Amino acid sequence: MSNRPNILWICTDQQRFDTVRALGNLSARTPNLDRFIGDGVAFKNAFCQSPVCAPSRASFLTGRYPRTTRCRQNGQSIPSDEVLVTKLFAEAGYHCGLAGKLHLASCSDGKVEDRTDDGYDDFHWSHHPQPDWPENAYTQWLAEKGKTWEDMYGGEVSPYVLEGPPAEYHQTTWCAEKTVEFVRANSERPWFFSFNCFDPHHPFDPPPEYLARYDTEKMPLPKVSATEQARQTSFQQLDREWAHNSPGEFHSGAMSESDHRLVYAAYMAMVELIDDQFGRILEALDETGQADDTLVVFMSDHGEMLGDHGIYFKGPHFYDCAVRVPLFIRWPAGDVRQNIRAEGLVELVDLAPTFLDAAGLPILERMQGTSLLPVLRGETDSFSIRPHVYSEYYNAWTHKNAYGTMLRTESEKIIVYHGTEQGELYDLCVDPGEFHNLWGDASEKDRKLRLMKACFDASVLAMDPAPPRRGPF
Repeated sequence: MSNRPNILWICTDQQRFDTVRALGNLSARTPNLDRFIGDGVAFKNAFCQSPVCAPSRASFLTGRYPRTTRCRQNGQSIPSDEVLVTKLFAEAGYHCGLAGKLHLASCSDGKVEDRTDDGYDDFHWSHHPQPDWPENAYTQWLAEKGKTWEDMYGGEVSPYVLEGPPAEYHQTTWCAEKTVEFVRANSERPWFFSFNCFDPHHPFDPPPEYLARYDTEKMPLPKVSATEQARQTSFQQLDREWAHNSPGEFHSGAMSESDHRLVYAAYMAMVELIDDQFGRILEALDETGQADDTLVVFMSDHGEMLGDHGIYFKGPHFYDCAVRVPLFIRWPAGDVRQNIRAEGLVELVDLAPTFLDAAGLPILERMQGTSLLPVLRGETDSFSIRPHVYSEYYNAWTHKNAYGTMLRTESEKIIVYHGTEQGELYDLCVDPGEFHNLWGDASEKDRKLRLMKACFDASVLAMDPAPPRRGPF
């Protein structure tokens, strides 16, 4: 067994945990992910550290919580003194590459994202498919093929679904092509590659040939309780009327059942394209003889509301569909178990320590996650990793004064919106769908107080462990 495995890190954008057929979604067309799960470990209760992109990505790339990295919002830049796990691998002699999104700094208004010392030698950057920047490597790739994104991007299928480019010219396909090229070119040296497609992030715009495969009327409707709205926070009430605080977008109550079903079909079509391209990458590993000694992880940065609870997209929302993500790991030569569904709670901050542990590299004291390698090898139970998971939202988008922290155990969840009287409290044993917010129930005051203290403790214990203490005084 090699102690210097290749690392292939597949990160999608805004993909919910419940989007894979092998884990129970019968609407999903994910044969490659299904086989992959059969060959490794699926963590069924994996949670991101923030329900928006930049804070989550800064967190799992450093193994540190958003409050610690100080990258707490989209549009903020990760401070230069933060150490990315990819940089550590580069320093250890790994050849590191990336295709797609990074999002550790602002990249709005035509300004390309500033890079930190990230360790990537091969850097093919494309924040999203739209040609907003000349530096977008995806649109450059299209130009080489005599294509433009504008010419291929169709119009409205509905007010909520758009027609994306054909699969052959899709950004997800380009990400996979760059990954395959890297895999084939670097079989003689340990490598670390990050695949970061934009899908299935909104807008919902799959290739038309993929959307056509779905019988829209057979798609499920969003999970909404008729009585839950009265107990929702002001942030949730607002996003029922316009998704992501964008006036006029996705007024859930004004959408027809057919509208909701079509959006779901489009989202799953985007997931299917990801699955197909993931299969291409796995084939390249097989064909180059690198499959056994490559640690492959498939995950997403955060979830998608997808109409559940009357909300689309993301925001200061800590429902499981927003913060619970797919997390699947395979490494045959590393004695990783096969066909395991791990039920214990884990966090995305655990990934960086896991990679370092697998490669025999030291885990930095400043990291706040826990290596999952003992769980992967069956040396310990997944329930031994942590008693709860913790997630944060700090005014991260256009919701003003939305500062929330979440603590979730196996059986309970509390969300505190700081500086307000608002919050959420759920008994997950009797209400796994999170439809009945107990925050205002007088009969729940003891539970509420106990969990508020636990949430406060978690936030304090998430303080930066750096710099290390060097002496008694």
